[in-house]
Amino acid sequence: MFEKALAVFTFQAGYNTSIVMAGVVALGIGGGVVGVFPFLRKRTLISNAISHATLPGIGLAFLIGITLGGTGRNLMLLMAGAALTGALGILAVQWIKNHTRLAEDTAIGTVLSVFFGFGIVLLSHIQTLKGGSPAGLNSFLLGSAAALTAAEAQLIAFSAAGVITISIIFFKEFAVVAFDEDFAAAQGWHTTRIDLIMMALLLAVVTIGLKTAGLILVVALVIIPPAAAWFWTMRYNRMIVLAGTIGGLSGWIGGTVSALVPKVPTGAVIVLVAAAIFTLSLLLAPARGIIAWGIRHVFLKFRIAETCGLIAIANGFMPPDTLARKIMRWRGYLDINGKLTQSGATAAEDRQRQQHLWFAYQERYPDADRSLNPLTNGKIESVLPPDILAELKNKTT
Repeated sequence: MFEKALAVFTFQAGYNTSIVMAGVVALGIGGGVVGVFPFLRKRTLISNAISHATLPGIGLAFLIGITLGGTGRNLMLLMAGAALTGALGILAVQWIKNHTRLAEDTAIGTVLSVFFGFGIVLLSHIQTLKGGSPAGLNSFLLGSAAALTAAEAQLIAFSAAGVITISIIFFKEFAVVAFDEDFAAAQGWHTTRIDLIMMALLLAVVTIGLKTAGLILVVALVIIPPAAAWFWTMRYNRMIVLAGTIGGLSGWIGGTVSALVPKVPTGAVIVLVAAAIFTLSLLLAPARGIIAWGIRHVFLKFRIAETCGLIAIANGFMPPDTLARKIMRWRGYLDINGKLTQSGATAAEDRQRQQHLWFAYQERYPDADRSLNPLTNGKIESVLPPDILAELKNKTT
């Protein structure tokens, strides 16, 4: 079992399996990269509407296929039908948003429900047809990478590569619209067109991921990787690389499990792997992770207690806070009798000086950012420019 898993994981389990794995990995990378743009635009939920809007297109494409004398299971035909109704779903959301007073989330919920309900009706009708039962359309609901042929996997891989390429071409335009749409419009850019290109790429990822991840869970490929990457970086370009990496890794591991256990839905495994990476990012990310935030909060609490204690002693009062006294003893600022040591007296004088400078700064600039308070941000020299510091020192002197 271990040898088979290693062979699949390293693309050495045969041509067909390797092609399927490549397609799943490419889909994960494409979903992660494209998902960054709607994530930054705060429009990730529209991918949910797109995915559910593809279901009636799949049903209609199947009916057209059997009407023309085929089996209706041609992947190109099914993807074309899914893309068509998915595009109609995007346009419906945009129209409701622009021509009514309804919020976008209400428009998304409405379109999602109507299209998905219509799709369920079509699938129920298909099941009653002769040949409808073995249609294999259920794989579009939950995904099944093991059921992919080599040709289908190649189609998915090349389509994902095309989506990534277009995303790189429009990198600058997407960035400007995502961060400041009003600025982009003021510069003469057609923000609506850029937005539609963004939605078209999102539609492409959802469409090519239907057979692999399923229309219910393919949304996770464009939401979870960018969300996990957000915890690790504040840079736009790095976030795109990280999101693509997380999406590709999720697809890689999910595809491996699907190849080893064909009855397990591929989409569910990919989502669980992505969710595990998201959870680790939520906990361990150095800048925005919960653990790092907790550590910073504790250190901030200690810093405030120490500063308040030193200022109180400098003004002739013994701090009533037990934590402040414990911290000052631990730092060597108080002796066993509760008296200031030489280092404590120096520290108290420095904190009192910074407090005077801060009060002078607030008086001189009453509308300034109060978050610069040295009580919580360290020394005032680290948060104010030298010219303002010199002005404040002259004033306090």
